[in-house]
Amino acid sequence: MTIPFSAAEAQTSAVLVINAGSSSIKFALISCDSPQPIVRGEIERLGSAEATLNWRIAEDKQAEQILAQASHEQGFAAIVACLAPYQSMLKAIGHRVVHGGEDLQNAALIDAECLGILEANSALAPLHNPANIAGIAAAMAAWPTLPHVAVCDTAFHQTLPEMAYRYAIPDALYRDHGVRRYGFHGTSHRYVSERAAEAAGLSYQNSSWLVAHLGNGVSTCAVHNGESVDTSMGLTPLEGTVMGTRSGDVDPNLHGHLQRSLGWSLERIDTMLNRESGLLGLSGLSNDMRTLLEARANGHDGARLAIAVFCYRLAKSLAAMRCALPALDGLIFTGGIGEHAPDIRRETMAHLSWLGATLDDELNQQTVGGKSGRISSSTSTAIWVIPTNEERQIVLETLAVLAAIH
Repeated sequence: MTIPFSAAEAQTSAVLVINAGSSSIKFALISCDSPQPIVRGEIERLGSAEATLNWRIAEDKQAEQILAQASHEQGFAAIVACLAPYQSMLKAIGHRVVHGGEDLQNAALIDAECLGILEANSALAPLHNPANIAGIAAAMAAWPTLPHVAVCDTAFHQTLPEMAYRYAIPDALYRDHGVRRYGFHGTSHRYVSERAAEAAGLSYQNSSWLVAHLGNGVSTCAVHNGESVDTSMGLTPLEGTVMGTRSGDVDPNLHGHLQRSLGWSLERIDTMLNRESGLLGLSGLSNDMRTLLEARANGHDGARLAIAVFCYRLAKSLAAMRCALPALDGLIFTGGIGEHAPDIRRETMAHLSWLGATLDDELNQQTVGGKSGRISSSTSTAIWVIPTNEERQIVLETLAVLAAIH
């Protein structure tokens, strides 16, 4: 195992970022002073005979470890061993959590009250919050003396005004059961909008942005003066624009139509909308935009349709988000598709000519592979590509919590 420097020699402290799922744990040890991970890795297939740990020190890949039948606790024990040379650097643990509901409007120190809030919101994210909580418990057992901080995907959107987050349904469903729009991808939207303001030489607290986070999950957001004022995802990440395997918005009565016409159960409809729709459903080929762009170039009609619907629906969503902003300083593309697919950026912007934003074709083609920069003409409304870094945002929010309690 190659150790580039020892913990004793290290001149900086670091935050360990944890993203725990039901059968996986992703982790990254990130310096407080630099966005580049010192160590990163992932445990996959927890609880099975095929469970494995793969990890890197900087760019140096380490030997794969077999963790057959490992629990979350055993997985964290393996991570502790990986990080042993860096133990003295550890300042805190930052946990990515999907749903904080209305109670967690910012990152929060994890204590009994915080855990109670996360558990209370598990009904709103039944596939994610219980796994996040299990990961937190195991991590707190592994590092009992360190502060642990929860950074929720929903927190950034808790500044939405009531007219943006309420559904037009009976009031009791909101008051008694929390049925409202929450939004997701909050750490990404916050990170890239703040970086864009810096790049443009503007104050984040006095600027307005449209953000398109484009990956297998897709969401748009309107950010005004450093706050989310509207976003496309809702009660769940299914609402909004077309995604890799998620449908995005459909007629709400589709459920009843499919049940009456085809006899489908709610579970079958839920699976179809979340796992069989979107780019995959439209194309009949793939949920991967790279595959679809190549297939379209080779004449695949399903790929052509999927890309056309994706770009049009994305543009419609961005147009809707513009209604929430009193001014516009720029539009930001981020995420795997947003950062690496200039054709998608160009075809989306073709529907938004009324914004006064004109792509520079050369800059658009050049800004790929993790590059950031402005891709619009100097005289038009700014269009930016800003690579997202949710892990770095979790570090920043974790450090802010620590600063507030000391």
